[in-house]
Amino acid sequence: MDLIIIILLVILTIVFFRKLSNVVYVICIIDIFLRIVNRLDLLLGIPEFSNLVNKYLHNSMLDIINSYSSGIINTVLVWLLLGIYVIFLGYIIQTFFRKKK
Repeated sequence: MDLIIIILLVILTIVFFRKLSNVVYVICIIDIFLRIVNRLDLLLGIPEFSNLVNKYLHNSMLDIINSYSSGIINTVLVWLLLGIYVIFLGYIIQTFFRKKK
């Protein structure tokens, strides 16, 4: 279910915005959201919340990739995700220095 939602979000982003930067931002936003929810789960320790998070959400995009792929496809997807993170870091650094001037 979560893989389908992520694929739909990326496809909708491509269709409506048609820019690589928007796709990179959507993927990184989803990953950051998943990591925040996972950290909240660990810090709060509420059993109902933990059950909900563990049942419906993965820990990160990497966890989703590892859950649904294996072998060479997994390796390619992990490298693609790493490339997206590098591009995202470049956008953040570029924005930081542009704001500083």
